[in-house]
Amino acid sequence: MTSANLSVVNAKVVTPNGTLIGGVAATNGRVVAVGSEQNLPDADRTIDAEGNYLIPGFIDPHVHWGLSRYEYDYHEGLAHDFETETRGAVHGGVTTVVNFLLQPDPYGPDMDFFREVGEQNSYIDFAYHAIIHKKPHFEEVETLAEEGIRSFKIFYNWYKHASPELGIEHSDSGRVYRLLDTVADIEGGIVMFHAENEDLAYERRQELKAQGRNDLEAWSESAPNICEAMQIENIAKLTEYTDSSAYIVHMSTGEGVDICRRYQQQGVDINAETLPSFLAHTKEKEELGVWGKISPPLRGEQSKEKLWQGLREGVVDYAGTDHCPHKKPFKEKDEGKFGDIWEAIPGDNNGIEYFLPVMMSEGVNEDRISMERLVEVCAENNAKRWGLYPRKGALVEGADADMVVVDLEQSAVVDDDFYHTMEPRYSSFHGQELTGLPTHTIVGGEVVVEDGELQAEKGGRNYLPRYADGVPTV
Repeated sequence: MTSANLSVVNAKVVTPNGTLIGGVAATNGRVVAVGSEQNLPDADRTIDAEGNYLIPGFIDPHVHWGLSRYEYDYHEGLAHDFETETRGAVHGGVTTVVNFLLQPDPYGPDMDFFREVGEQNSYIDFAYHAIIHKKPHFEEVETLAEEGIRSFKIFYNWYKHASPELGIEHSDSGRVYRLLDTVADIEGGIVMFHAENEDLAYERRQELKAQGRNDLEAWSESAPNICEAMQIENIAKLTEYTDSSAYIVHMSTGEGVDICRRYQQQGVDINAETLPSFLAHTKEKEELGVWGKISPPLRGEQSKEKLWQGLREGVVDYAGTDHCPHKKPFKEKDEGKFGDIWEAIPGDNNGIEYFLPVMMSEGVNEDRISMERLVEVCAENNAKRWGLYPRKGALVEGADADMVVVDLEQSAVVDDDFYHTMEPRYSSFHGQELTGLPTHTIVGGEVVVEDGELQAEKGGRNYLPRYADGVPTV
């Protein structure tokens, strides 16, 4: 048997066919064997997992690199964020990322830059979604598909008034129809939706401000559950009408789970993603201050439990983070953690690094979800949905050797030393103890983090075009 470059042994290995006791061997960045230790080849280096779980690296399908453009321009911000935030990713056990492109200009002419900026600065492989919000964007959808971008996000009746500094145009039903209809003809194509109705949210914001409210729960009340529910209902109907595919990003409500289930049972291709924040926090958690201001907002306990149920049942099949890297003073608008809830910037920080620890701590260790289902939701399904499977998302022969050893008993309190990103000083999990942490992160067969220490340098990673010629890129 030919020797391997690396093997991980004495592990509970989570594969698509179940969990086995043994290990995984890798050569030249690919998995060459999965099984019992006696069936693995000798290796140049062997890591003893000490009986812990060995899982495929998580895939975060929802991040916003380039938001540090408030300190830099957009292209500088992308380079900056790829380095700092993917450094956090490997410490947290995330080995692939799909970032949202956002600029007013067409994306096509900048595709060489978008590829090179990640290849030169990222610690992990990466792909892209495109946010479609200006007229030229709608005209280049087919061109972007040829470049390997086959997922397109649209803001349906949102960003009419909110966050004008982002410069995002909202879209009405006509624009949404056009995009869904176009994408229906693209192999592997899907339209992604921020599902909130801002007409209602705007009126509620004015009412709450007039009452003098300035608390985290007021932010939740300003975009009540019905804002999401009514928008998902519209999205599902338009998806059915166009025979297209839709994906609800950061779904936050129990009502959303019920609506998605109903349309899925009718055969409509509507998919749902949720976030660790919605699975761990509720709107009553006032100690979060403005750090807990995300969009859509935190909900109540009933929605939280329904989202977990949706994950277990397969109604909600995906998880991501909506990681928005902002400096702390910018997030707080220089008013501190308990400043103006209306002026503070929405979005959570450091999600890509807390993703795995939170899902282990709140999910597996609290018996809300099995390890096998968690790996399916956070790795395998994300790889399949975004055209990366079987290269990514599973420990199978021929896949990229992206692996994480997880100690379900290891704990840490989230503080300013927990994160390794641009801004480690805040997140919605600061002060919380998390149990279930990665001890080793392996990317492409290379150990990049071991016992909390970075072992690799940035760069040398791959842009991942999706569904080239209708076939997953492997």
